[in-house]
Amino acid sequence: MFFFSPGILQSRIGRLSLLLAVTVVLIGFAPATSQAQRRTPLDEPENRPAFNDFKGVRIGTTVDEARKKLGSPRDKSAEQDLYIYNDTQVVQVLYDKAGTVSAISIDYMSGASGIPAPKDVLGTDPDAKPDGSIYKMLRYPKAGYWVSYSRTAGNEPTITVTMQKIDH
Repeated sequence: MFFFSPGILQSRIGRLSLLLAVTVVLIGFAPATSQAQRRTPLDEPENRPAFNDFKGVRIGTTVDEARKKLGSPRDKSAEQDLYIYNDTQVVQVLYDKAGTVSAISIDYMSGASGIPAPKDVLGTDPDAKPDGSIYKMLRYPKAGYWVSYSRTAGNEPTITVTMQKIDH
């Protein structure tokens, strides 16, 4: 700690010395502060999406690799593929101009098995509305995409899980 006599602040040199001492102290704290602010790597839980692939297909996967992992789509084009696995699960995969996956949307209809819980998709439990419906979207800029979970109201809800590339 610095101690100055009362008269030292009256002189110009005294004021400059105090300013220099305060500056040195603040600079000493700056690296720790800026380092703490920079600590947001993708591998920290708050920056890593809980849901990051569907059957091994991720945002950025090539068209060929996606089709290899997901099987033969019912309808396909350069822009999107539609997979109908059964009466209770439909998947839409969208592709960008570079030929890589830009979005995946999975619909689970009433009676579907293997429906992920909201916490498995979002990493948290969203609040349900009074009618039982749910919607929550989380953005992950460092990962480059957002994830959403939606459940319709009613006794036979449809659940939609979507992840989509963030266009900058």
